[in-house]
Amino acid sequence: MIDAAAARVDSSSAAIRCRALVKRYADVVAVDRLDLDIARGECFGLLGPNGAGKTTTIEILEGLLDADSGEVEVLGRSWQREAHDIRERIGIQLQETLLAEKLSVVETIRMFRSFYADGRDVDEVLRLVELDSKRDAWVGKLSGGQKQRVALACALVGRPELLFLDEPTTGLDPQSRRQLWALLERFRAEGGTILLTTHYMDEAQLLCDRIAVVDKGKVIARGTPRELIASLGVDHIVEFTMDDVAAAPPRQALEGLPGVRAVRIEAGRISLSCAQVHAAVPALMDVLGRDAEHLASLATHSATLEDVFVHLTGRHLRDA
Repeated sequence: MIDAAAARVDSSSAAIRCRALVKRYADVVAVDRLDLDIARGECFGLLGPNGAGKTTTIEILEGLLDADSGEVEVLGRSWQREAHDIRERIGIQLQETLLAEKLSVVETIRMFRSFYADGRDVDEVLRLVELDSKRDAWVGKLSGGQKQRVALACALVGRPELLFLDEPTTGLDPQSRRQLWALLERFRAEGGTILLTTHYMDEAQLLCDRIAVVDKGKVIARGTPRELIASLGVDHIVEFTMDDVAAAPPRQALEGLPGVRAVRIEAGRISLSCAQVHAAVPALMDVLGRDAEHLASLATHSATLEDVFVHLTGRHLRDA
């Protein structure tokens, strides 16, 4: 997919820029000549199934791994020549950050603040992540959502221009997720840039200006959430299951239904990608005929990023 926004990202406005990135592990090519452009001030999502090369790519961008070949610039600088300067200007939140459980929240953030020459005031960061009331609590006594906010505070206390966030809301309850989303929106509003990985498609669709889908070490699609969904060429997905698998219509009959562009059958669930759902559903019922009594479930939904991911990779991201 052509990414018109990426074409407008020049070296002066790029937060991250990499060209022909390659990383091999023995005979396995984890990253295969990958190109990426992320503009300053945007939230960019990197999505991909396990083994797609996504984590390896991010670790190279964070300076944790060396690429075998290719070029990487972070905030206009090179890890080989200006590593210290880059570290002063980025923040990293891992999926699971192991913090000292018997340090208090304020002690933990103060320790991370000491790593930077020009960081934020610790009390300011506590207010930002809404942990004022927990400042003297041991980290080990916090809830999962509170620990994630401490980890985000540690990433923010250096006053970063660029945040790397690796599945920051995994395992959190809906309220904690929304609190973190609000913090990230605030960071963006102040001009910050975010590179986000997530297994939650609603999160990517809500937060990300642009998204790249990575599989087998390559970017296989990129664009805004709206552009990616539009690339399906369908408006709705019809999903149904039968309590008697033998009663399901043959694929050929389903592919011939009016408005149906694609058919997917997975673990007994049949999905129809439809341009005209109002025509497809009545036609489906006609095809089922007397077998409609074996219909166990029938649902429709507007096309989403999850449907894009399944179309591109053949897998659901949450199951990959």
